[in-house]
Amino acid sequence: MNCRVKAMLAVNILSIIGNLLMGLAKFGPSHILIIAGRAITGLYCGLSSGLVPMYVGEISPTALRGALGTLHQLAIVTGILISQVLGLDFLLGNDDKWPLLLGLSGAAALLQFFLLLLCPESPRYLYIKLGKVEEAKKSLKRLRGDCDPTKEIAEMEKEKEEAASEKKVSIRQLFRFSSYRQPIIVALMVQISQQFSGVNAIFYYSTNIFVRAGVDQPVYATIGVGVVNTIFTVTSIFLVEKTGRRSLFIAGLIGMLASAVAMTVGLVLLNTFAWMSYVSMVAVFLFVIFFEVGPGPIPWFIVAELFSQGPRPAAIAIAGFCNWTCNFIIGMCFQYIADLCGPYVFMIFAILLLGFILFAHFKVPETKGKSFEEISAEFRRKRRSAIKGPKAATELEDLRGSQEA
Repeated sequence: MNCRVKAMLAVNILSIIGNLLMGLAKFGPSHILIIAGRAITGLYCGLSSGLVPMYVGEISPTALRGALGTLHQLAIVTGILISQVLGLDFLLGNDDKWPLLLGLSGAAALLQFFLLLLCPESPRYLYIKLGKVEEAKKSLKRLRGDCDPTKEIAEMEKEKEEAASEKKVSIRQLFRFSSYRQPIIVALMVQISQQFSGVNAIFYYSTNIFVRAGVDQPVYATIGVGVVNTIFTVTSIFLVEKTGRRSLFIAGLIGMLASAVAMTVGLVLLNTFAWMSYVSMVAVFLFVIFFEVGPGPIPWFIVAELFSQGPRPAAIAIAGFCNWTCNFIIGMCFQYIADLCGPYVFMIFAILLLGFILFAHFKVPETKGKSFEEISAEFRRKRRSAIKGPKAATELEDLRGSQEA
């Protein structure tokens, strides 16, 4: 992650290659080309899900950092919706046009590649990591217009002073030293709560859920979920800076918990009362709405807010790995668990959501309107209250020694 824009340009090449392989699947050994294409595209997804939120967080003004960070989730859900619509039988989801459907996202990656050439480098990266003051000011002027960059440069100077004492932080050091332990636990838990909330179980298997609920046109109901998904992600853009990350995150989790319970009741009583199919269907839509209000977009950008320049790349890397690992577990295991638990499967997610609510209430800080340095200072204050005297001094010496080595 040595250069934000160049790194994003490089990973876009992976997406173009991966989608090209899938798009050409009919002209060669289809299974090999699709598997290879999916693997390369998956590598791109993992890398970009770390790079993009970090870049957006670093170029955003403090007052708009949450709103602009939510655009990452908006791009994801918009892509999901477009793929759902194009995947209909009478469009591209048929025997003749499926390679075009698989390879089409490569066009978006190609467009992004050329648009990235117009993007300025992160001014924080230029100033804090490279010490290029004038280039950082030029980048800020491109991003902000004619605004005076003095205040942001002063903020970067404070962060630079902190980064000078931290140097580059490894993934092992994030867990070894208590100065990073609390923020990395928060970062990992918000990623786990996003995936283990049960929302991807709905995205992956929503058609099956609607079939069980007795919906006549389950495919179109699934597209309806995608539409709701997109609309309320847009709503979150306006709420996240007004309401705050923490409160919005907790409110979303509480709403998802209530929806999961309602969904379970609807599925359990479906054979007794036919109208319960509507309860289940409404619960699915509400579940998605509450997810996109907070737990959907916030984990993508809050990790960058929790860490200063030194540990930020390592923290985002491990948080992204955690997110995609949980995503994989849900995708692979949910159907087996659903077959085992039947209509009670979403009670498992309800219990998990209760745990996530309690964790968020006690551990997740509010980062709205705070600079990166102010957020780091808040964690340092909490750490000093928990660790005092010789233990804190010994840990600081260990940290400095490991960084010098």
